[in-house]
Amino acid sequence: MYSYKSRVRYSECDGDGRLTLVSMIDYLQDCSTFHSEELGLGFRELKQKGYGWILAAWRIEIDRLPEFGEEIDVRTWCYEMKSLHAMRNFEILDAKGTSCVRAESQWLLYSLKDNKVIRIPSELEAYVEDTPRIPMPKMQRKLRAEGPGTQASPITVGEQFLDSNGHVNNAQYVLMAIGALEELGVEAPMSTVSVQYRSMARLGDVVVPVVHDAEDGRTIELLNNMGEVYAIVKLQER
Repeated sequence: MYSYKSRVRYSECDGDGRLTLVSMIDYLQDCSTFHSEELGLGFRELKQKGYGWILAAWRIEIDRLPEFGEEIDVRTWCYEMKSLHAMRNFEILDAKGTSCVRAESQWLLYSLKDNKVIRIPSELEAYVEDTPRIPMPKMQRKLRAEGPGTQASPITVGEQFLDSNGHVNNAQYVLMAIGALEELGVEAPMSTVSVQYRSMARLGDVVVPVVHDAEDGRTIELLNNMGEVYAIVKLQER
């Protein structure tokens, strides 16, 4: 298991002084990146080999979002790796060791040269360890939007949205989804966040958010101009 300690910064908080959803996701992503660096398999090393990890999906359960100034312990571990995907858990604990956030995620290896998902080579098995999977509900195989949706304003992808591979960063899709809800004046529960990534938006692409009602929350599709899905974000109660 890899872990690092931090303290919730003012710049990461909302108007109530709580860690924002997107800042929380950034903590999880940073933890996995630090883990890779410690193993000598950081994004620079992988880029030299011609590939990089891409996030296919995750499910995040939130008991509470830590507040400004709180000390937190962010943890991650890879509990399974098969030929075409790796499974990784995350957890954020408070200073008392109480779990605030838990997540499960599925990752794919991507060829930067061929622009496609590839088999995971044996050298990356260094990620896998014996720490068991967190006992939490498994991710849905496929998120779907139900019924008619309401479109929010299209978003043109700028440099600030991109990651080191030139694609829109995973957390930015969630930020777009939340922005669409705010624009439309729609509320949504935030105790469970599920995201599935279907294709990669790049610099200059236009992302069209469409908000759908769901039985237990809201589903936000993030589409291209042809109506094809970049990502689907579902916000719901547990």
